[in-house]
Amino acid sequence: MTDQDKQKDVPNAGLGTVYLVGAGPGDPRLITLWGIQCLQKADVVIYDYLVNPALLEYAPKHARRIPLGHHSQGRVLSQEEINDLILAAARNAQTVVRLKGGDPLIFGRFAEEASFLRRQGIPTVIIPGITAALAAASLAEIPLTHADQASAVAFVAGNEHSYKGESHLDYQALARFPGTLIYYMGVRSAGEWTRQLIAHGKSATTPVVLVRRCGWPDQKVYKTTLGDLPQLIANAQIKPPAVIIVGETAREAPTDAWYVRQPLFGQCVLVTRAEEQATELRDLLESLGAHVVIHPVIEILPVFDWRPLDEAISSLESYQWIVFTSGNGVRFFMERLFHLGADARRLRGVQLAVIGPGTAATLRQFGLRADLVPGQFCAEKLAEELNRLPTRGRILLVRASRGRPVLLDELRKGGWDVNQVTAYESRDVTIISQEVERLLTEGRIHWVTATSPSIATAAVRLFGNYLPRVRIASISPITSAVLREHGFEPAAEAQTYTIPGVVDAIVEAVRRERDAQRRNIDNSS
Repeated sequence: MTDQDKQKDVPNAGLGTVYLVGAGPGDPRLITLWGIQCLQKADVVIYDYLVNPALLEYAPKHARRIPLGHHSQGRVLSQEEINDLILAAARNAQTVVRLKGGDPLIFGRFAEEASFLRRQGIPTVIIPGITAALAAASLAEIPLTHADQASAVAFVAGNEHSYKGESHLDYQALARFPGTLIYYMGVRSAGEWTRQLIAHGKSATTPVVLVRRCGWPDQKVYKTTLGDLPQLIANAQIKPPAVIIVGETAREAPTDAWYVRQPLFGQCVLVTRAEEQATELRDLLESLGAHVVIHPVIEILPVFDWRPLDEAISSLESYQWIVFTSGNGVRFFMERLFHLGADARRLRGVQLAVIGPGTAATLRQFGLRADLVPGQFCAEKLAEELNRLPTRGRILLVRASRGRPVLLDELRKGGWDVNQVTAYESRDVTIISQEVERLLTEGRIHWVTATSPSIATAAVRLFGNYLPRVRIASISPITSAVLREHGFEPAAEAQTYTIPGVVDAIVEAVRRERDAQRRNIDNSS
């Protein structure tokens, strides 16, 4: 049987699978593990404007990323155009992730897309997501049900399709509903639906909480009543997206919920490390409430010519020390060692020195322990401690294609025979992504990280026009000096020259700023 005959026997052969995935609202951590797994195997990601772009980082580099537009940024694609995009990719045997804000089955146009795909015979999988109402209630600390006050929850569309003519909502039933009403898309139509509820018997004093941009750095919570809601929206000039929670349980909402009390809530941080290294910094920042955007300013690549490193590996017994200046150097060195058919036993008798605890942690991933980590995590201190040793010999210095020459120079001055080899290439990124450029232009990014002198230089080259509008967090005095050479004063500098140290510095700077704001308010009142 030929391959073509076999394909005919397989249902839906030659077609890709479409995953309708709920992304959750705002905070990228609100997507499910299942949703992330779908993104990781996607060939095409088609996403709504309400989806946090940070989720696109989970898609493979080769995957096409297709935004569906926004009214404030040009034309929005019609449902028919969206259907055609999905169908074309699926017929090309591609794995398609249709990424929707919130949950695809709750006001997410699921029915139109799923029925269309079924008619076309396209394999379709639906992945649930956290809908905006549930996220808003959790982040604002509002119980949607309550043993004494609400035995039911209703999701209500505040903006029905115009083709329906008159509303299909039974306002008499909604006014008598024995629980919590949650309005989606209800900001612009609040005058009408609040009037209808009150006219049908709902008390104008019913508590209401409006949560705007749930899960984003600028999330805002407004407490009011059903009768006063339209005026609040007008006075505060509130615009979508927002979820509006109506009912007695809304009275439970605290003034400051846990989400906004996080140390870095409201702060958007641009992480500039290479993709392979960004995870630790992103996770630490997000755990403290920051919104994180990743845009590497350098890319890490294999070296063009492996011969110098291979020659060094072939004669490891001639070295007393191997010195690593970064975790990337450790990874590329060890992977090359394995590629040449050797393993960690080739390092027997050689001592290992690293520039800081992050590099030491990478060594531990390979079952190796650093013999020397300087008390202060910089090249100068590492050279100083090696130069204090009573004996001299050969050092293999493993590093990137570029960097400060201070370590090499100081070790040679100290009498060491140093062979410096390049384990990986470090190159500047020269193009800013459209999304990050938009965020910078709109002033939505508050911090930019500089976690090494080379990253500081590359960040100035790439984002220099925008850096006067943001605050820069530096990992060390040396990195700060590089920034100052380019005319930028860091707003925060790590006391310990590590990734956690950078995070601590940002937290402290934000705390001081908030304390000053509170003092100014107290003094003016």
